[in-house]
Amino acid sequence: MWFSWILLLASLATSSASSRTREWAQHGALMFADLSPREMNAVRDYLYSCSELGLTSARIKSLKKNSILLMELHVPRKHEALRALDRGQAKPSRQARVVVQFGNQMEPNITEFVVGPLPYPKSYQLKTFKGDRPIRFESRPISSVEYEHLNGVLDKVAAKANKILQESTGFTYGNCTDRCLTFSDIAPRGLGPGERRTWIMLQKFVEGYFIHPVGFEVLINHQDLDHEKWTVEKVWYNGQYFDSVEELVEKYEKGTITKLELPKHDDEDLFSTYIPRGHMNTRTDIHGAKLVEPQGRRFQVEENFVEYAGWSFAYRVRSSAGLQIFDLRFNGERIAYEISLQEAIAFYSGDTPAAMQTKYIDAGWAMGTSDYELAPGIDCPEIAHFVDLYHYYDTDKPVRYRNALCIFEMTTALPLRRHFNSNFQGGFNFYGGLENHVLVIRTTSTVYNYDYIWDFVFYQNGVMESRVSATGYIHATFFTENGLNYGTRVYNYVLGNLHTHLIHYKVDLDIAGRDNSFESIGLKYVNFTNPWSPGHSIVQSKLHMTQHETERSAAFRFGKKFPKYLHFYNPNQKNKWGHKKGYRIQYNSHANSVLPRGWREENGITWSRYQLAVTRHKDSEVTSSSIYTQNDPWEPVVSFEEFIRNNENIVNQDLVAWVTVGFLHIPHSEDIPNTATPGNAVGFFLRPFNFFDEDPSLASRSTVIVRPDEKGQPKVQRWTPEVVGHCVSDKPFFYNGTYAGV
Repeated sequence: MWFSWILLLASLATSSASSRTREWAQHGALMFADLSPREMNAVRDYLYSCSELGLTSARIKSLKKNSILLMELHVPRKHEALRALDRGQAKPSRQARVVVQFGNQMEPNITEFVVGPLPYPKSYQLKTFKGDRPIRFESRPISSVEYEHLNGVLDKVAAKANKILQESTGFTYGNCTDRCLTFSDIAPRGLGPGERRTWIMLQKFVEGYFIHPVGFEVLINHQDLDHEKWTVEKVWYNGQYFDSVEELVEKYEKGTITKLELPKHDDEDLFSTYIPRGHMNTRTDIHGAKLVEPQGRRFQVEENFVEYAGWSFAYRVRSSAGLQIFDLRFNGERIAYEISLQEAIAFYSGDTPAAMQTKYIDAGWAMGTSDYELAPGIDCPEIAHFVDLYHYYDTDKPVRYRNALCIFEMTTALPLRRHFNSNFQGGFNFYGGLENHVLVIRTTSTVYNYDYIWDFVFYQNGVMESRVSATGYIHATFFTENGLNYGTRVYNYVLGNLHTHLIHYKVDLDIAGRDNSFESIGLKYVNFTNPWSPGHSIVQSKLHMTQHETERSAAFRFGKKFPKYLHFYNPNQKNKWGHKKGYRIQYNSHANSVLPRGWREENGITWSRYQLAVTRHKDSEVTSSSIYTQNDPWEPVVSFEEFIRNNENIVNQDLVAWVTVGFLHIPHSEDIPNTATPGNAVGFFLRPFNFFDEDPSLASRSTVIVRPDEKGQPKVQRWTPEVVGHCVSDKPFFYNGTYAGV
């Protein structure tokens, strides 16, 4: 009797603790929610009221102005957030990170402020980077106003060179209604710190213009804040360099250069379009298989708090870099405090000046704001939960990005586990299987030509996957014979340039608490006498653990041997079987470094030296990159190498894993019109390693067990409705495609 009461009280206590844990997690999720339009407007109005800042509209045509470039959430410090998440205490006040361009002063600069409290801000304070590094004004991301002035310079170039362009390509730049040219700009903008010189490549302004280069590139110096003082420093035409447009025109008229004449443009050529052509032996003019939710939705979303199959987490989409999740828990127990995208780069090679200069560092293009509308049935299933996102970047008011994030459950069409147990007499003892359903949270970044699809995937067995799939148009340049050393011909005058994509993630693990350690596990051969046949020897593999005690020992360079098992564990917590509770990181990547160590632009991406680096958590080491690295990679304000330079102890500490994944892309004819996602997805898994006592997906009632009854007839045991049912969304396809101020 007393024993029953004790069990009941223990059960009630456990239930109460679980309920309280969930309440605190949901309560704390809003700490990580992106700024609302109301908060953005409040911050803007407050800063505009501070006369000492002298702020004006970002849309004013002058570059000599003080204006807001970026506004996003300033995430609270970890220890402050944990007081709310783990103890239910009051959440820290919400604050905004604001980037201001001070161009209207003797020494222009970029300054960052922390503004709060929200939603009624009344103060701002200076926000600095580690080491108080100043932000060079030239390192700022390019704005729409600056693009307008660059377009003005190109109009002047065209006024002198349009005759050449017309005769060479059949197209002209500016003041045209048909057969027009457009441009793509290249970064970094120069060859050293303090420069702002950009190579610009002209392209036919047709659908898919990224793969229509015309063999004309110009180098524009736009460092001066007076755009009237901008100059053209170089011109590249049909493989030849000129010091000015005038030199090109003069030599062209004299016939002393090799002239270019592209084939006449054919409007019926579908080369760069999505218009179907060719034949397929399956009917594709009817709908294929679709996802359904036969008994309704099984996940919950409350604002930015998500729950599914034991998982819970908060999410946000950082304007500067993209998707992040916080306070990741399974059955109420935290696995990670933060898993977030930090940076994406694509470093190219080529024969034209634009190609050889292209080293895209996408946070410098505010990668997080490039999350445009997702198409139901294509980008996400029709059944998905769609979310609008709001950003404040190079604008005077919040901009709404309709349906820019989606959350959905899907089947993988592969069992999570199954077994057929044969009786080896033409029958079976039992069959058991479990459907594999996962939850996906997805957004995209379309940074000019490339489209990245960002996924976090949550499995029922405590596994979490981070995955990026690459698609979109290749970055193509004008074909030259020497260009074949750097890519592949994909059209009669187009070269698809080889490049390497690298993606960097921050993985702040809290395995059964904050005090974690890290070891790598490998195998070693052992040779010993066979105990049951002393005349023989046994050779087999034996576990070999390497404890990594310092940050340097846990920094694994590309090109060096990389352990297969990367084990993060709590040395003070054990599972039922006496093993330390842990998770491991498993890679899905075939990346390599993009530049030699210390070579110019490589200084801005020192994280790319390492497949994995493990550091102690510091609030001063929030991100591994910044929006300024693209235009000043030579002397960056954030240097990841400094995170591990002091070589701190990482045993029984709050640890952060910095994960680099990626792939080499040598374009090929099948990349036309677009790079396809199959084979172009990389990422990593977080997998439990003795964290649980058994597979936690045993809690799922989607299991089916079949056993023969006493008459040998199959007897099905299941916990879900016998008839699945079938239902398909009756909503017609809808796509708006716009984003506008609110």
